[in-house]
Amino acid sequence: MTAIALTIAGSDSGGGAGIQADLKTFSALGVYGTSVLTAVTAQNTRGVTAIETLSPEIVRAQIDAVLSDIDVKAIKIGMVGGVETIEAIAGALKDWGRRVVLDPVMVATSGDRLLEPEAIEALREQLLPRAMVLTPNLPEAALLTGQPIADNEMQAARQADKLLSLGASAVLVKGGHAKGDLCTDLLFDGVTMLRFESVRIKTTHDHGTGCTLAAAITAGMALGLEPGTAVAAAKEYLTAAISAAGALKVGQGRGPVHHFHRWWLA
Repeated sequence: MTAIALTIAGSDSGGGAGIQADLKTFSALGVYGTSVLTAVTAQNTRGVTAIETLSPEIVRAQIDAVLSDIDVKAIKIGMVGGVETIEAIAGALKDWGRRVVLDPVMVATSGDRLLEPEAIEALREQLLPRAMVLTPNLPEAALLTGQPIADNEMQAARQADKLLSLGASAVLVKGGHAKGDLCTDLLFDGVTMLRFESVRIKTTHDHGTGCTLAAAITAGMALGLEPGTAVAAAKEYLTAAISAAGALKVGQGRGPVHHFHRWWLA
């Protein structure tokens, strides 16, 4: 049986993040990727210069087309844009199930804002309760909870508890924005906490890290892995992709991670 995943996200014309990163990740991990485009960004390694969102009607039509025909095992939701698009996605997924990874994309690596402020509440109310795994970084967890950015694990745990109370089954608080020699991601499900540590890699080739990690988790879940196991495998894949990213010579800004590091020759 072919493992199939769906990504619902925006396009990155530079190819390092968004729907392009998701499909690369699915393919690298042996999962067939389907896609629903929510927005088009004019973007490269130096930043985002323009964004045009697609209509909620075409977003809904894409989801319906995929799910009515293809046996999707897991769904990743990334950039959603606005309230009406969120409503369209939530409506389309109402009867689908819970194997959803929600990456609350709010700000690009370059610092450009990708989610309208008024859409944050809609995301909390309509998409967060559908998530089996929610994957905020520290600034996103703070925005979603209305609290300051956590600067220790206790504060991160409190924010995760708040997000669990809003309906997510598990919350992966990512530590990429923290300081220190180790990058620690914390997975909470309301009962247990799992730690995923890796040596912090000092690099400017980190474009698309959040998209890639969430897509890798989704791929693992499409392959039948439980969330904790899927997160562990995804963390290992992303760490290797960051480590190998220097081999890519793409753009003049923050370069992409190397999704196909296992296959491409240096």
